[in-house]
Amino acid sequence: MEVWSMILGGFPRTKEVRHALRDLERGSRSYVDIDWWIRAASAAIIGAQETLGFRYVTDGMVDWHDIFRPFVLAWRNVSASGLLRYFDNNFFYRVPVFTDRPDPDHFVWPPRIRALSDIAEPSPLKAVLPGPTTFLLMSKNLSGLSKEDLGESIASALAMEAEAAQQAGAGAVQIDEPFLTDQEISRDDAELGVQLINVITSRLKVPAIVSLYFDVPKDEVYEALLNVKADYISLDVADAPSRALSLIARKGLGGHKAVLGVIDARRIEDDQVDKVNDWVSQATKSAGLNEVGLTTTTWFDVIPYRYSLRKAFLLSLAAERLRG
Repeated sequence: MEVWSMILGGFPRTKEVRHALRDLERGSRSYVDIDWWIRAASAAIIGAQETLGFRYVTDGMVDWHDIFRPFVLAWRNVSASGLLRYFDNNFFYRVPVFTDRPDPDHFVWPPRIRALSDIAEPSPLKAVLPGPTTFLLMSKNLSGLSKEDLGESIASALAMEAEAAQQAGAGAVQIDEPFLTDQEISRDDAELGVQLINVITSRLKVPAIVSLYFDVPKDEVYEALLNVKADYISLDVADAPSRALSLIARKGLGGHKAVLGVIDARRIEDDQVDKVNDWVSQATKSAGLNEVGLTTTTWFDVIPYRYSLRKAFLLSLAAERLRG
């Protein structure tokens, strides 16, 4: 069985980056002044992942305030409003407010990929996008458009972003849909979510990863998600192993390849790497996997930086033991 690994999303900020971004917000420094700190932190994060042998690497997104903000700033007809808690984390995001269809003024990922691809050799950079359903349902709609129309417009803007990232050299595109694990979400919203994701993935030739985290989707939502046109489905296993593995055993993967979130990205304690072998063995036997990706349960942005490096090492160690 082929086993590989990657970090799911962003990394926490170092002390220097936190101070630089704080000074930027206060107006005491310009972005040009702090750009060096951002680039240096990104290069260090990429280097750590390359050393650990990850298949796809992330630039850490240390200058992102939340998963939506870079796109809000890049699009016309949407702005950032008040703060809300991001799911059940000690982490907040500014609510996107749509007043019309989003209209990209510029793209987020292409300049990042062109600037950092040489550093990322031999593993390619991965572009990470907020899923259109999560973006839609965590925003405020003042556009006068129906939910479905606004969702399609968000998906179209993200599809342009994904295609531009691919052309710039991204080795994979990951679409994060944590809202689809919400236990209150309806099957109708899940089916809409699949349609919107497919708007993005239909433009891609590089691998597409649909990432679900913070919980395990309920059965009817997962059944809808199995119709998504993507190469990989990523599920959070470590937070609820019995429910996640039962879901895979009962429903399968619908022809998709599996990425399993086996390293807890929200707690600083060391993970028990031996458990990872058991989880992968169960998933492999029940779903007949001949390839499995290992990843973190979510982004690293809620734990201190030094713990994120330790967790990255444990992820690499888990993959190495399975290969051995």
